Amino acid sequence: MADLKYYDVILRPVVTEKSMNMMSEKKYTFYVHPEANKAQIKEAVQRMFEGTKVREVKTMNLDGKTRRRGMIFGKTAKKKKAVVFLTEDSKDIEIFSGL
Repeated sequence: MADLKYYDVILRPVVTEKSMNMMSEKKYTFYVHPEANKAQIKEAVQRMFEGTKVREVKTMNLDGKTRRRGMIFGKTAKKKKAVVFLTEDSKDIEIFSGL
């Protein structure tokens, strides 16, 4: 297992219509490091975004898609996605406020 610091865990937010609708329920979606576990994700969100309190983290592993270029087949990179549930008294995450 890799020695991950909290700033290496979260790669980028997921900006889709579904993830934007979930923000009203205090659910935020991020792409995270493939070797990060739920405890590391929870710590990273609480340390990177002041005033947030994480209630629950759900993760999913996304396999790479098969792509073809001529006769050559290959795969895109694997990804890991995390849905972070915040508590009711928690502050909202500011990076999503202007979207």
